[in-house]
Amino acid sequence: MSGRARTSLEAGGRLLALLAEREAEHVESLAERIAKIFRDRGRLLACGNGGSAADAQHVVCELAGRFYFERKPLDAIALTTNPSLVTAIANDYEYADVFARQVEGYGRPGDVLLLFTTSGGSPNVLRARDTARNAGLLTVGFTGQSGRQFAEECDVAFIVPSGDTPRVQEAHIALGHALCECVEAILFESDASEDAAPSDRGTR
Repeated sequence: MSGRARTSLEAGGRLLALLAEREAEHVESLAERIAKIFRDRGRLLACGNGGSAADAQHVVCELAGRFYFERKPLDAIALTTNPSLVTAIANDYEYADVFARQVEGYGRPGDVLLLFTTSGGSPNVLRARDTARNAGLLTVGFTGQSGRQFAEECDVAFIVPSGDTPRVQEAHIALGHALCECVEAILFESDASEDAAPSDRGTR
């Protein structure tokens, strides 16, 4: 096992450095669009499976709770967090509908849907993307190097150049954190007091 942890951490670090070089401007541009959606009283939805479900929920909690600043909650919903609803839809329709059905119910034209799929091939995520696009939502995909076709059919997409699932998921949450930080700063930084400065983040 000697050196295995170091190798893993260094691989993740190299990937994040590459993304910083390639994607920072795209994250900031998307943050401006999402901030406008929130200003216009729109909603952010997010979905994914397994570790990608956790990434979707993580981003939502940073927006609906707080990231750095004490401020109003943002209207953000993870489509993975109601097991009664997810299992009802899976039972009454099919598992591929568990997110699309919720997009139909919660989404409105002008909202945004974040879609996390490491492979780019999850049927329920693909169906949610198509439903969202047909309903006039902005679709934002987070995927790995095998998900290029999925990415091409999203309005905005981040492709992590790796086929290693743990590294891709680490990169997705790093991108999600950068996005949350930028959105929050655009909306609230001018109103933030010294008490709510980034150094005073919560303890969770």
